[in-house]
Amino acid sequence: MKKANDQMRSEYKRSDFARLERGKFYAEVAKGTTVVLLSAKNAKAFPTSQAVNDALAGLLTVGKQTSRITRRSARTRARTARAG
Repeated sequence: MKKANDQMRSEYKRSDFARLERGKFYAEVAKGTTVVLLSAKNAKAFPTSQAVNDALAGLLTVGKQTSRITRRSARTRARTARAG
């Protein structure tokens, strides 16, 4: 049986995990939510979980609206036809 340290990826250092707290997000995970840690820079922009959810919902809406394939403009098609 391998030790826990042997199973860690080489890019991780044990010192990176010094401040972890066991079971810190257990209640949220038990509710069926997904826990995500934000960088300090992003946490300033999104101070609450509701702000994050609203931003992601807006991003998904925009993504659905713009995900369809669009035609090139007539000007671009003409330029491509002349060059080709």
